[in-house]
Amino acid sequence: MTHPAANEFSDGVVVQEKLRRRLLIWRIAAVLAFSVALLTVGLHRYNSSVAKLKPHIVRVAVDGIIGNDLHLLTHAIDKAASDRQVCGLLLVVDSPGGGVTGGEELHDAVARFKQHKPVVVSMLGTAASAGYMISVPASRIFALSSTITGSIGVIMERPDVSGLLGKTGINVHSITSGSMKDQTQPFVALRPDGQAMLQGVVDDLFNQFVEMVADGRHLPIEKVKSLADGRPYTGRQALSLGLIDQIGNEDSARSWLKHELHVADDFPVLPLRSSRKADGWETWLPRRAILNWVLGPWAVNWLDHSLLRDGLDAPIAILQP
Repeated sequence: MTHPAANEFSDGVVVQEKLRRRLLIWRIAAVLAFSVALLTVGLHRYNSSVAKLKPHIVRVAVDGIIGNDLHLLTHAIDKAASDRQVCGLLLVVDSPGGGVTGGEELHDAVARFKQHKPVVVSMLGTAASAGYMISVPASRIFALSSTITGSIGVIMERPDVSGLLGKTGINVHSITSGSMKDQTQPFVALRPDGQAMLQGVVDDLFNQFVEMVADGRHLPIEKVKSLADGRPYTGRQALSLGLIDQIGNEDSARSWLKHELHVADDFPVLPLRSSRKADGWETWLPRRAILNWVLGPWAVNWLDHSLLRDGLDAPIAILQP
């Protein structure tokens, strides 16, 4: 007769053996899944590399706030313009604007590309202010009827905390080489002549923006100025005013560009990649997507504008919420 303790020991050994086998199976499955994932990524990169050796259209997506350091992206666009395998540019814009300097750099890069090859813009939810600025050099601009665009203008915010510091007993003495040198500082009261000086800067940047729109859209300067009081327009309003060319989505923009190039519908459209290191706004964008899911778009838009004010001390061209 077998002793009960022996039976229990035997059962325990069987259970442990089953657990070992299950664990081994799971480990093998995990290794296989990881290998398949690596193979998939490798094949995708290989296919992309092979595709880039053939004629294709490059796609650039501008999403969110436009920063002021875009030299690697603009370099990539310039490089694509001289690449014989690149036939055209699809620029997809979903941005309320951002830094005037960044907008100008990207605008100029798109304009340089257009000198050699056609450019089409597809506006998504928002393509306003600097987001509109980067769009105007395009050969053709598509927008949705509900797209918010326009908002042609420049804003410079100059805080004045001198009164608050005085109440706390803190005094800041500015020693300057000229009477206007401290008029950009928040610790010094803004004088009338200082405000006039800053207004002159904003006015000149505004005039540059108006000239970009007039040149890109082939409109008289005076007409652009009449539309450029900072107000936004829907896509449908923008169409009637000559600020865009056609109502349509990204597929419509792709079809137009392929027709312009006389290529088939399955002609490849590949993302333009730059060697840009992720910093500043680029590190914010992946977190932005997660926060958008957790907190909702309203909270994320508020954070966008808070980060913009903290990260850009230059004039901005942006649609304020």
